[in-house]
Amino acid sequence: MHGRPVQWAGVASGARPILIALVWLVVAVSAAAQPPAPAAPLVNDYTVGPQDVLTITSYDQADLSGRFSVEADGTFTYPLVGRVKAGGLTLRQVEAQVKKQLQDGNFLNNPQLSVAIEQYKSQKVFVVGEVRSPGMYPLSGDMKLVEALARAGSTLPSAGGEAIIVHALTPGVSAPTLPTQDDAPNVQRVDLHELQRGVFSLNAALRDGDTIFVPRAESIYVFGQVKNPGVYALQQKNTTVLQALSLAGGVTERGSTTRVQIIRVVSGEKKELNVKLTEAVLPGDTIVVRERFF
Repeated sequence: MHGRPVQWAGVASGARPILIALVWLVVAVSAAAQPPAPAAPLVNDYTVGPQDVLTITSYDQADLSGRFSVEADGTFTYPLVGRVKAGGLTLRQVEAQVKKQLQDGNFLNNPQLSVAIEQYKSQKVFVVGEVRSPGMYPLSGDMKLVEALARAGSTLPSAGGEAIIVHALTPGVSAPTLPTQDDAPNVQRVDLHELQRGVFSLNAALRDGDTIFVPRAESIYVFGQVKNPGVYALQQKNTTVLQALSLAGGVTERGSTTRVQIIRVVSGEKKELNVKLTEAVLPGDTIVVRERFF
């Protein structure tokens, strides 16, 4: 993107990273305080897979407690009983399996133990597009959109106002999947501005193999009698001419708010439109502020 740095209306560029951090922190804390949505997976329902690291705590014998890595075949070695199947099971099912093998081997009559996940490694999500650190991230038991974006360092100033989640149709996806159809049943679009404003129902639950794509914002151009002419990202829908002028620092003393034109390409033809400050701008518009008559 060329031109001056993108800014939010009324927010200095130096303050914007702090604002982003505060906004995401408020959203994350508030979302955590909300009761989980019914579709969100619980940690106890997490399906264990290869490379996950389990923590088993035995309340009967301390030497049976420890960390155990699940191997490629979905099993791990546990004291006394040997190999234990964990792949494809929930934590509670793994717990039951360990107890059963201890009882079947006559090692303990009524084993008291718990199984937890120490490191999530078998399941993953992909965060790509206009984020600071795109890549693959481990999927924790109840990860949602805000946490995934936070792990990727939050969105860039060049990001658009939405995130597109492509839910994996099958688990074990090894590469990000970009949307091919907007109306596909596995594609979910989330308005990030609405999410920041506290619509926590948009904080979508994620599944193994999901891809979060943050597209680049489309641009508008602001020239003429404004303080900072240049190219600016169209961060949100229904941006008005007045808001666009605010991105450019406002009108200069010589500029006239009643002599504003938009140069817009319609069906391949360039048109010059006299507009009011309350009218909406479109991606690709060039806004020109003329001088005052007097």
